[in-house]
Amino acid sequence: MVKGILARKIGMTQVFDAKGNLVPVTVVQAGPCVVVERRTAERDGYEAVEIGLVEGKPPRRVTRPIAGQFAKAGVPPTRVLAEFSVAEGSEVKPGDTVLCEIFAADEVIRVVGTSKGKGFQGAMKRHNFRGGGAAHGSMFHRAPGSIGPSAYPSRVFPGTRMAGRMGVDRVTLKRVKVVKVDLERNLLFLRGAVPGGRKALVRLEKA
Repeated sequence: MVKGILARKIGMTQVFDAKGNLVPVTVVQAGPCVVVERRTAERDGYEAVEIGLVEGKPPRRVTRPIAGQFAKAGVPPTRVLAEFSVAEGSEVKPGDTVLCEIFAADEVIRVVGTSKGKGFQGAMKRHNFRGGGAAHGSMFHRAPGSIGPSAYPSRVFPGTRMAGRMGVDRVTLKRVKVVKVDLERNLLFLRGAVPGGRKALVRLEKA
């Protein structure tokens, strides 16, 4: 069995659990995915599979090496590929389909995604600085403060927290609960928020 799947984030909503509590959830379109290539311990040194997310029409322009890889597996080309580990003794082969049925309700999984891009931001927003006094005459409201001594070493150390590009970082959530599984529409309802905006690509892995 494949230990993960690719998904697209749809959005957030609310559902009621068995006890009647209102639970905020993120809805993701998990699959369907197809197995493009199988990694084996004898040939590659580890056990894994490379899967592609099937969504809409296949890409029109595909390089010859990539087209040959998909033709060998007997599946149409996909835009997104990812590699996941497989369980020991699994007989997954190229051409097989991976669906969201690999996860069950109340299961705890790992979610990996890319956070939203915020553009160029100041030090207060980017690093959650407190800021200076807000009274009249302070002249120090949202400035980052000292970034290093002038006499020695007369330079700014690498990694000093300053203004700059914010967001678009790889974010991993280690314990995300699967609230509900919709096998007919390949939907997973995950408790809480998931990194990224709508239609963002996320990896779902067994914890």
